[in-house]
Amino acid sequence: MTATSRAVASPRVVNIDDLRDLARRRVPRVVFDYIDGGADGEITMRENRLAFDVVTFRPRQAIAVANCNLRTRVLGFDLSMPVLLAPVGYLRVMHPDGEVGAARAAGDAGTACILSTVSGYRLEDVKAASRGPVWYQLYLTGGRGAAEDALHRAQVAGYTVLVITIDSTVIGLREREVHDGMEQLLRGSLWSKIPLTPQIFACPRWLVRFLLDGGLPDMPNIVSHERGVLKVRDAHSAIKRAAFSWDDMSWIRALWKGPIVIKGVLTGDDARKALEHGAAAVVVSNHGGRQLDGTPATLRALPEVVAAVKDRAEVLLDSGIRRGSDVIKAICMGARAVLCGRAYAYGLAAAGEAGVTRALEILHADVERTLKLLGCPSIDALDRSYVDAGGHC
Repeated sequence: MTATSRAVASPRVVNIDDLRDLARRRVPRVVFDYIDGGADGEITMRENRLAFDVVTFRPRQAIAVANCNLRTRVLGFDLSMPVLLAPVGYLRVMHPDGEVGAARAAGDAGTACILSTVSGYRLEDVKAASRGPVWYQLYLTGGRGAAEDALHRAQVAGYTVLVITIDSTVIGLREREVHDGMEQLLRGSLWSKIPLTPQIFACPRWLVRFLLDGGLPDMPNIVSHERGVLKVRDAHSAIKRAAFSWDDMSWIRALWKGPIVIKGVLTGDDARKALEHGAAAVVVSNHGGRQLDGTPATLRALPEVVAAVKDRAEVLLDSGIRRGSDVIKAICMGARAVLCGRAYAYGLAAAGEAGVTRALEILHADVERTLKLLGCPSIDALDRSYVDAGGHC
């Protein structure tokens, strides 16, 4: 076991905030703030957390629950717990284990991982690394030709679920990234990176791993016939040129033979529109507060979406998950399962694959303990009667 693995296995690493603290110390500030920051004034990012705080539990006391069943079924997949790894871009910049390590950790934990289009590893390698389901998240970065190529490769590799993110017509203004120099790190010239050297040299282990891994990775899942593999420096501008619209669903559905999930839904109207276009599930998500600042917390938006869907599709929730109690609250409010992004990204930045494993262990233990304290025997038995939203949701 390496020193970094021992650190995350320490008895003092008991929650996701502990992994966040480790990540802050182990990667340059510019990388940490890419994980940790939100858009504009970060109002939505804070509201995501506050929404969970105002929902309280209504436990059934004096009920001994010897064994809790944490298993659930999402889009036909049996999962060990109702937590999936959300798509997060540039994981390989945080740690060389990147998407491969995250997918392997998820599979070993008995749950699913969603691979971002903006991945530093080939989608075939990520799928091969996991013993569990790996879904593919699609941006139209690189244009329709590149997207069609990725969809074909994903189906051949064994991906069975497609996730389409609909809230990224432009990239939100993440002010911390601008202040810290993320643009210079990912897309600038060698000279433009000079101001970053103090924070980079303050993290020598990260720097050595980064250089041994070849530096900034290309985007091997975004390949166009004209330009070949997309360079990381061109990713932002490529996203701006080719954002998703509902009109794209017709040709995507013609190409993709499995279930399609629409991620980024915050209103009943968009939930119904997603179903009209063939979605098998929707994800109530505000992109972790990284896109339009001032949107509602996802837990607040969840009841409206659940009511609009009316059991015609599965509803998942994303954004703000830090504890197992958050997972339970979301399920009580109508979600089938949740996606976590920052929670495992902190673990990856702190200790690679071992850190992702530790994040999942923490959430699993949290969920189990919360169920027992609620006097509830299983995930399937949860309902609205176990929480009091106090009129906030």
